[in-house]
Amino acid sequence: MSKKRAQAYTEEFRREAVKRADKPGATTASVARELGVSAQQIYNWRRQFNRLSEKQFNSLDGADYSKQESAEVRKLKRELHEARQEVEFLKTAAASLRTTKSKVRTDT
Repeated sequence: MSKKRAQAYTEEFRREAVKRADKPGATTASVARELGVSAQQIYNWRRQFNRLSEKQFNSLDGADYSKQESAEVRKLKRELHEARQEVEFLKTAAASLRTTKSKVRTDT
Protein backbone atom coordinates (compact mmCIF):
# COMPACT_ATOMS: atom_id res chain seq x y z
CA MET A 1 0.00 0.00 0.00
CA SER A 2 1.52 3.35 -0.98
CA LYS A 3 1.01 6.64 0.75
CA LYS A 4 -0.33 9.59 -1.18
CA ARG A 5 2.45 12.13 -1.54
CA ALA A 6 1.49 15.73 -0.82
CA GLN A 7 2.01 18.12 -3.69
CA ALA A 8 4.72 20.70 -3.10
CA TYR A 9 3.76 24.25 -4.00
CA THR A 10 6.26 26.97 -4.77
CA GLU A 11 6.64 29.89 -2.42
CA GLU A 12 5.39 32.20 -5.18
CA PHE A 13 2.23 30.11 -5.58
CA ARG A 14 1.57 30.18 -1.82
CA ARG A 15 2.14 33.93 -1.63
CA GLU A 16 -0.24 34.53 -4.52
CA ALA A 17 -2.92 32.27 -3.01
CA VAL A 18 -2.86 34.12 0.32
CA LYS A 19 -2.71 37.49 -1.43
CA ARG A 20 -5.79 36.65 -3.53
CA ALA A 21 -7.71 35.30 -0.52
CA ASP A 22 -7.01 38.53 1.41
CA LYS A 23 -8.42 40.79 -1.29
CA PRO A 24 -11.75 42.46 -0.50
CA GLY A 25 -14.68 40.56 -1.93
CA ALA A 26 -12.76 37.30 -2.24
CA THR A 27 -13.28 34.36 0.04
CA THR A 28 -10.68 31.81 0.94
CA ALA A 29 -12.99 29.02 -0.22
CA SER A 30 -13.52 30.57 -3.67
CA VAL A 31 -9.79 31.17 -4.17
CA ALA A 32 -9.08 27.60 -3.06
CA ARG A 33 -11.55 26.23 -5.62
CA GLU A 34 -10.00 28.33 -8.38
CA LEU A 35 -6.50 27.12 -7.55
CA GLY A 36 -7.41 23.52 -6.87
CA VAL A 37 -6.30 23.45 -3.25
CA SER A 38 -8.22 23.17 -0.02
CA ALA A 39 -9.27 26.29 1.88
CA GLN A 40 -7.55 24.88 4.95
CA GLN A 41 -4.26 24.86 3.06
CA ILE A 42 -4.58 28.58 2.37
CA TYR A 43 -5.36 29.19 6.05
CA ASN A 44 -2.25 27.19 6.95
CA TRP A 45 -0.09 29.20 4.58
CA ARG A 46 -1.46 32.45 6.03
CA ARG A 47 -0.65 31.24 9.54
CA GLN A 48 2.88 30.39 8.41
CA PHE A 49 3.45 34.05 7.55
CA ASN A 50 3.31 34.75 11.27
CA ARG A 51 5.39 31.78 12.41
CA LEU A 52 8.24 31.27 10.01
CA SER A 53 11.70 32.69 10.31
CA GLU A 54 12.96 35.88 8.75
CA LYS A 55 14.06 33.90 5.69
CA GLN A 56 10.58 33.11 4.36
CA PHE A 57 7.30 34.97 4.07
CA ASN A 58 8.57 38.20 5.57
CA SER A 59 6.22 40.59 3.84
CA LEU A 60 3.28 40.61 1.52
CA ASP A 61 2.07 43.86 -0.08
CA GLY A 62 3.80 45.94 2.57
CA ALA A 63 2.48 43.94 5.51
CA ASP A 64 5.36 42.57 7.54
CA TYR A 65 4.70 39.06 8.86
CA SER A 66 8.09 38.51 10.47
CA LYS A 67 8.49 37.41 14.07
CA GLN A 68 10.34 40.61 14.96
CA GLU A 69 7.50 42.78 13.66
CA SER A 70 4.91 40.70 15.50
CA ALA A 71 6.86 41.00 18.75
CA GLU A 72 7.07 44.77 18.34
CA VAL A 73 3.32 45.02 17.71
CA ARG A 74 2.61 42.99 20.88
CA LYS A 75 4.96 45.23 22.88
CA LEU A 76 3.30 48.39 21.59
CA LYS A 77 -0.18 47.03 22.34
CA ARG A 78 0.90 46.22 25.88
CA GLU A 79 2.33 49.75 26.33
CA LEU A 80 -0.88 51.27 24.95
CA HIS A 81 -2.96 49.22 27.37
CA GLU A 82 -0.80 50.36 30.31
CA ALA A 83 -1.01 54.01 29.23
CA ARG A 84 -4.81 53.80 28.99
CA GLN A 85 -4.95 52.32 32.49
CA GLU A 86 -2.80 55.17 33.80
CA VAL A 87 -5.05 57.76 32.15
CA GLU A 88 -8.14 56.16 33.73
CA PHE A 89 -6.46 56.18 37.14
CA LEU A 90 -5.49 59.84 36.78
CA LYS A 91 -9.02 60.77 35.73
CA THR A 92 -10.42 59.02 38.79
CA ALA A 93 -7.84 60.64 41.07
CA ALA A 94 -8.54 64.11 39.64
CA ALA A 95 -12.28 63.66 40.12
CA SER A 96 -11.69 62.51 43.67
CA LEU A 97 -9.55 65.57 44.41
CA ARG A 98 -12.20 67.91 43.00
CA THR A 99 -14.89 66.44 45.25
CA THR A 100 -12.58 66.57 48.27
CA LYS A 101 -11.72 70.23 47.65
CA SER A 102 -15.35 71.21 47.21
CA LYS A 103 -16.31 69.48 50.49
CA VAL A 104 -13.51 71.33 52.35
CA ARG A 105 -14.72 74.69 51.02
CA THR A 106 -18.34 74.09 51.98
CA ASP A 107 -17.40 72.83 55.45
CA THR A 108 -15.49 75.97 56.49
